[in-house]
Amino acid sequence: IQGVTVVPLRSSLIPGTSPRSLYNTVFLSVFHLPLIHPVHVISNTGEGEAELTLTSSSLESLNAVLATISYTSTIYHVHTADLVSFCFKNHEAMFPIVIRQPQLPVMFNMGTGKFNINSQVTITIKTFLRYNNLKVLLSSIRSFYPDMTVIIADDSFEPEKITGENIRQYFMPPAQGWFAGRNLAVSQVTTKYFLWADDDFLFTKDTKIEKLVEVMEAHPELDVVGGSVQGNQFYFSLEYDEGEETEGGCLYRKSKGRFNALPGYPQCFMTSGVVNFFLARTDSVQKSRFDPLLQRVAHSEWFMDGLGSLMVASCGGVSIRHQQKTNSNLYNKYRTPSGNSEATFKYQLHFFKNHLKCIKFG
Repeated sequence: IQGVTVVPLRSSLIPGTSPRSLYNTVFLSVFHLPLIHPVHVISNTGEGEAELTLTSSSLESLNAVLATISYTSTIYHVHTADLVSFCFKNHEAMFPIVIRQPQLPVMFNMGTGKFNINSQVTITIKTFLRYNNLKVLLSSIRSFYPDMTVIIADDSFEPEKITGENIRQYFMPPAQGWFAGRNLAVSQVTTKYFLWADDDFLFTKDTKIEKLVEVMEAHPELDVVGGSVQGNQFYFSLEYDEGEETEGGCLYRKSKGRFNALPGYPQCFMTSGVVNFFLARTDSVQKSRFDPLLQRVAHSEWFMDGLGSLMVASCGGVSIRHQQKTNSNLYNKYRTPSGNSEATFKYQLHFFKNHLKCIKFG
C-alpha cells in the first residue's frame, strides 16, 4: 500500500520530513497538524489546523520542526483515507494517508510438534435425502483421514443420525436449502481451514488435502484453493463493469477463465471461482456468507458475491471423485424442480441484490 498508514484519532509522525538542505518555507495541507515540539525561532500559522505554514531563516530550526510534525485525523472511521500536500519553493508533493483501525488477529490452534493435518482442517458437508451417498463418502474419508473432524449440515425430511468418531451432525428444519446448510456447517468450524465436499463425492488416493494446505500456507493472501472433480477443475473468471448508477452494471462469467500463475506452484493459477471441492480459510469465509435465499442449484453465486474480497486459486493434482448417481425421485424433485422458476428467481435476485442490468455467461 502506498502512502502512510495511521490509526484513527491518534497522532502519528509524518515520515520523510527529515532534514533537507533546501527548505526555507514549507506549506502543508492536511486534516490536523499539531507541532509536538515547537521551536521558538520559527514562525508558523495554522498549528493544530488543516493547514500549516512554516517559515524560518534557520535551516537547522526548520529541519528540527519538520521532524516532529504529526498527523491526527479528526473524525473516527475504521478505514478511510486523506491526501496530504507538501510544498516547498515552487515544488509540491502529494501523498495519501490511509486511516485504518488495526484488526485483532484471529489465531488457530495448529497443534504442537509434528505436522498434524487433523488440527488444521475440518471437512464440511451439506446433505439432503442422500444418506446412502453420505455413508459411502464418510467411509472413503475414514480410509485416508481416520481422525479428521467432519461436520454435516442436514435438512432432510426424516433425519437419520450418523454416528462415528469426530463426526458432528447438525439438523436443520426440512428443505432449508443448499446455502443455508453451508452457512451452518462453516459456522461450526474451529480449525484454520475447512474442506468443502458434496455428499456424493468419494475420496481417493489423489485427494491429498495436505497439498492444498501447503499452497495456502505458502500464500496467506489466498482465501480459497480449488482442486478438481474427476480431473476437471471447473474454474471460471468474473468481469464486472459497474456501469451507470441508475441502470446498474454488467457481470460476465467466463468458463475456463484464469489469470496469472501462482508463484512457486506452476500447477496453480489465480481465478475467480472454482469447483465444489475446495479448501478455504475459515476466518475469511465466515466474513462472506452464503446467501440463504439460494436454496437449490447454486455455487458460482457465492464467488460473485465475494468478487473483490475473496482471493481464489485453482490447483491441479488434487482430485476427488463423484459417486454413481442413485438419486431418488423425491431428491430430484427438489434438486431440479420443473419449469424455469428456480432460474428465474436466481436472475431476479442477481439483478436486484447486485444492481445489475445484464449477466453474461461464456
